[in-house]
Amino acid sequence: SFIEDNLMAKQKELLIYHGSVSIITHPEYGKGKPYNDYGLGFYCAEDPALAKEWAVDESQDGYVNRYLLDLDGLSVLNLSKQATVLHWITVLLQHRVFHLKSEIAKSGKRFLIEHYSLPIDRYDVIKGYRADDSYFAYAEDFLNNVISVRRLEEALKLGRLGEQIVLKSEKALRQIRFLDYEVANSEIYYPLRRNRNLKARGEFLSSRKGEVLPIDVFLIDLIRGGKKL
Repeated sequence: SFIEDNLMAKQKELLIYHGSVSIITHPEYGKGKPYNDYGLGFYCAEDPALAKEWAVDESQDGYVNRYLLDLDGLSVLNLSKQATVLHWITVLLQHRVFHLKSEIAKSGKRFLIEHYSLPIDRYDVIKGYRADDSYFAYAEDFLNNVISVRRLEEALKLGRLGEQIVLKSEKALRQIRFLDYEVANSEIYYPLRRNRNLKARGEFLSSRKGEVLPIDVFLIDLIRGGKKL
C-alpha cells in the first residue's frame, strides 16, 4: 500500500490555484468531467503561472481562483514521488480516452490495469503530472511499443509542463477556502502554454531518436515477462 506524502502531510495549509473561464467561490463535489487525468475531482496547481496558462483558450481570457486548503486529516497521494511512471500511465488509462489500435496496446492496457492499478479514490488529495497534449502523446507512444519505460520517465521531465493537485473527496472540498481571483489574459498566457507544450514535444522527438539500450524495457517485454519492474 502507498503511504501518504510525508512532505505535504507535515504542512498544515496549502495555497492552490484553479484556472477556469469562471470565478468559482464554492467548488462543488461531484462537478466536473469524469474523463480527466485522475477522474472526477477539482483540479488545481501550486504554481499560479501554470494555472493562468491552463485558464485561457486561444481567444478567451480566464480566471485564476486562489484557495487555501486545510490539509488537517486529509490523506494525500503524490504520484510523482510515491509511485512509478507505470502507475501514473495506468491511472490515465483508467480515466482518459486512448485510441488503442494495436493488439499490443490492448493487451498492454489489460496488463497494466491488472498489475499497476492504484486505489486513488481512497485518497482525499492526489498530486501528479498533468497530461497535457505532449504528455498524452508520450503515453500513447509507450502503449504502442514505440518508446521504453526509460524514455517515458525521461519524457515526463521535459518542458516542465507542471504538476496538478486534485481534490478527490467531499471532505477535501469542505476544507478549501476561497481567497480571491485574478484575470488571466489569453494574449499573454495562451502563447506561453502553447510554447511550453511545443518545447516539450520538440525535446521528446529529439530524445526519441536516441539508441535503444540493452537495459531498455518496452511494454511488450512487460507483457511477455508477466511481472512488474
